[in-house]
Amino acid sequence: MLYTQKVAQELRAKREQLTGYENHYGERLARFRQALRSLGERFPAANALQSVQRALLTQPEPVPSLGATPTPEYDTWLRSEGSGIPCLPCGLQFAHHQEARAWAECLRGTTTFAVDGSQLPPWRDASVPIALVQAGLFENPHQPPMPYVKDVAVEVLSPDELLAGDDDTADTRTGEMLSYSTLVVNLRRFELETRILIERMEHHARQKTERVVAFYDGSLIVSFALKMAPQYRTRYVRASQRLLAASKEYHIPLVGYIDTSYARDIVTMLSRLDPTPMLQDVHGVHDALLWRGTLGWGDRTPAFISARDDLSRMGYGEQQADIAFVYFQAALDRPPARIEFPRWLLEDGRLDDVMTAVRAESVAGNGYPYPIEAADAVAVISAPDRAQFYALFQDFAAREGLRFSISRKALSKSRRRV
Repeated sequence: MLYTQKVAQELRAKREQLTGYENHYGERLARFRQALRSLGERFPAANALQSVQRALLTQPEPVPSLGATPTPEYDTWLRSEGSGIPCLPCGLQFAHHQEARAWAECLRGTTTFAVDGSQLPPWRDASVPIALVQAGLFENPHQPPMPYVKDVAVEVLSPDELLAGDDDTADTRTGEMLSYSTLVVNLRRFELETRILIERMEHHARQKTERVVAFYDGSLIVSFALKMAPQYRTRYVRASQRLLAASKEYHIPLVGYIDTSYARDIVTMLSRLDPTPMLQDVHGVHDALLWRGTLGWGDRTPAFISARDDLSRMGYGEQQADIAFVYFQAALDRPPARIEFPRWLLEDGRLDDVMTAVRAESVAGNGYPYPIEAADAVAVISAPDRAQFYALFQDFAAREGLRFSISRKALSKSRRRV
């Protein structure tokens, strides 16, 4: 149990430290917001795009990352506004949610689908290391009476498939050491999610479905894999590359939706354009916070191209400049969400139509795209599901003559914590 009185006492003792951090953080954020606001003054509209790119690429010393580069959308905004925080208003206002839902009927005839995954990592208290990953699919054609689709793909990972990690555990039957890792499970889940997304893109391309938007819950840039061993990192990057290539090949828009983003692409760009000490402390400052409180519902930023050095370091090759992003206000009580998408959408003039679909699905999901929410509900594995999985495996092991057991301590904990 949590001893609330003792926690409250500790919080009071740390009050000055917490207040000091908040003040220092606010000062840093204000400096970066001012740098973003004055960007148009430093690089006028006549040639802003080329000027910014030139300034980023011709600095006195090589820099590890450019962070981001602007697109023609930034030039278009600057020519119309001249200065300020870059914003593209959606021009929509609703008296109430019912009116918003009526507007969201613009999705009629547009097929949207999303894939999300979940997993059961190896349970160390079980005598046989075994894991499960599954990817849930939700697809809505928005064309009554055509039904929506809910489905799930499941993969069970055997001990041999898990013996690739770097965590050691003892085999309770033989005393030998087994090496397996949840890293393998995370990787297989990601590969399964991307595979299902690609399969649905291929399906709709064969069916010649006219309007389709695919949603993925997460970033299209697998920066987290940089800290992993090469065998993991390479497979993450290849799966991401295949997904980007499939979107371009099948000409189906792909949206990577990050509800709470800690990306610093714009922050890094601003610090590179103004390498004074005032803009070098980026701790705690994230892109989404630059626009917090400045966007109305449904508004978005101009598109930028991600130019973080992670993409070249991870080996994206020719695709390292193929991921664009915007920040989008899906709910007024939250910082804007980050939306990533393949660059070809911008070049083909498809981004505005895709953002209309994102807004409509966010109305349906009360501030979060409904297809992703529904796919998560399909994929989620609860604590009772975990118990049922091990019961199924225990029955299977008994029928097949396999020796399987779970520690008494683990059973006791699971009974007490249900």
